[in-house]
Amino acid sequence: MTEILNAETPRPARRGIALAVLLVMQLMVILDGSIVTVALPTIQSDLGFTTSQLAWVVNAYLIAFAGLLLLSGRLGDLVGSAKVFQAGLALFTAASVLAALAPSPEVLIAGRFLQGVGAALSSAVILGMIVRLYPEPGEQAKAMGLYSFIGAGGSAIGLVSGGVITQAIGWEGVFWVNVPIGLAAIVVAPKVLARERGLGLKQGADVLSAALVTVGLSLGVYAIVAIAEPEVPGSRSALLGAVAAALIAVFLVRQAKAKTPLLPLRIFRNRRASAANAVVVVGFATGFGFQFMLALYLQRVLGLGALETGLAFLPAPLMIGVVSLFVAARMVARFGTRAVLAIGFTALALGMALLSRAPIEGDYFIDVLPISFLMGAGFGLALPTLVMTAMSGAAPDDQGVASGLNNTAQQAGGAIGLAVLATVAASMTAGRLEAGTGQVEALRDGYSLAFQVAGGFALLALVIALVFLGGPKRTEKEEPTREPATASA
Repeated sequence: MTEILNAETPRPARRGIALAVLLVMQLMVILDGSIVTVALPTIQSDLGFTTSQLAWVVNAYLIAFAGLLLLSGRLGDLVGSAKVFQAGLALFTAASVLAALAPSPEVLIAGRFLQGVGAALSSAVILGMIVRLYPEPGEQAKAMGLYSFIGAGGSAIGLVSGGVITQAIGWEGVFWVNVPIGLAAIVVAPKVLARERGLGLKQGADVLSAALVTVGLSLGVYAIVAIAEPEVPGSRSALLGAVAAALIAVFLVRQAKAKTPLLPLRIFRNRRASAANAVVVVGFATGFGFQFMLALYLQRVLGLGALETGLAFLPAPLMIGVVSLFVAARMVARFGTRAVLAIGFTALALGMALLSRAPIEGDYFIDVLPISFLMGAGFGLALPTLVMTAMSGAAPDDQGVASGLNNTAQQAGGAIGLAVLATVAASMTAGRLEAGTGQVEALRDGYSLAFQVAGGFALLALVIALVFLGGPKRTEKEEPTREPATASA
């Protein structure tokens, strides 16, 4: 069992600082997924990227991040979450320097890949560390509310700050901004994070399993993001997807037979936690779709600039923050997990349906702003509730891998959502253009269909929640599955 060596950490003041360090790193991870987007045109012109190469500034980060989350979570259980977190923090900061100094496309892509590795190491263990910092349900709900707010607000902040920084000091600034924040966190983290002695690498250092799941997840994410890239043949994406599925299947078979599995399959015996992770996949497909498609609608149909688009997104994360911090936990305590998720995903489905009706000559304050508040309320209810439910069934020795699994579900859901919605929108737009429709109207029609599909994701999440997340009103009532860490799954 993971042993906490620093007995002073639970003191309220130090716990607050420790939580701040964890959330700052999570904010940098989220920011880095969106802040670069605004700088891409400048990066392309300065470093001579081709169109196909430019996509890898985003994809290299995403593939490394999603592919290594599960392994990183298990490493947290084996060597201690604090060690893994600090290693990831240091690597992420160093990789940011490399990216900022990149003289060529190849070096920048390498820097982005290393940023993804560092992000995976740190982000995979954050949830488990928060659970141990705040074991009391009420305090834990507030901490998870902050975590959800960081996740939702980080992307919008990234869009705004990316435009400001790129315009003021150039694209290098979007990477340099990580460095002083990362260095400060590196100094503070050892003083406030609990020192943990993990199970030891001998208890779970399965190199073959690590290779199978990392390569399988990485190929799977690449296959997903490649769907939306016209340069990549559909047959290649299908073949890569099939190989990824085969590798993951072999990995799961190995986990069922291994004495010390990298991913203990007992973690899936908790029905509520497993269902919550499934809802996370579909829910984040909805969330990423909302952000991506709305940004395109605002810029290409309503004609807003990059900075204006970032500012237009702010109401949604502000509403997420208010609801997740002050409303969600109270509603779960009074009405139960299933009811809160039902309200949240109903709001999301309704918001997507309304966005699908947004006109060509729309007005942001009439056609978008009220829906942004509705979507923010829906996410504010659903996200912290899902995270707490997904983590509720993990025994202490499995909290690192449970955290990694939850983060993997988030990234997989986002990648699936982006690929599906981008493909749907592009296909509809192309068909409308061939039929002689004007470009702006064709784009609007593509985005409208994508919003409808995203609303379908929200309804699917609602159905899964209603069917599989019944039972106890409060997620903490379900006892975690507890078995010896060395037992066969």
